[in-house]
Amino acid sequence: MQAVKEITVWEGSTQPNHTYLLDGDRMVAYIKFGQGEPFYFKQPIRIDRRGRKFEQLQQNPFAEQGPKTNLIVHIGSKGDQYFVDPELNTCTCPGYTFRGTCKHTKTA
Repeated sequence: MQAVKEITVWEGSTQPNHTYLLDGDRMVAYIKFGQGEPFYFKQPIRIDRRGRKFEQLQQNPFAEQGPKTNLIVHIGSKGDQYFVDPELNTCTCPGYTFRGTCKHTKTA
């Protein structure tokens, strides 16, 4: 996962840029412009990077404030990483997103 700050210049708009915690093309959390408290999604959501610019942050603002430290990382059959929360019995894999259950939550 990587922490990035959006640096896109929005033509004709005062759209603020936020800070994101990304896992590939999925957004796990973000910090709204001008605020310090991160918002974590229950399930990571896809972020479209087309036409947008980001810079990787040297210091991860999400590191000290993470929502959970007991997440279990599972490597899928095609090499993808999925995060299982054993307390909430949730997973970030597509199967859980679609069906609300998956094999990863059963082995956690």
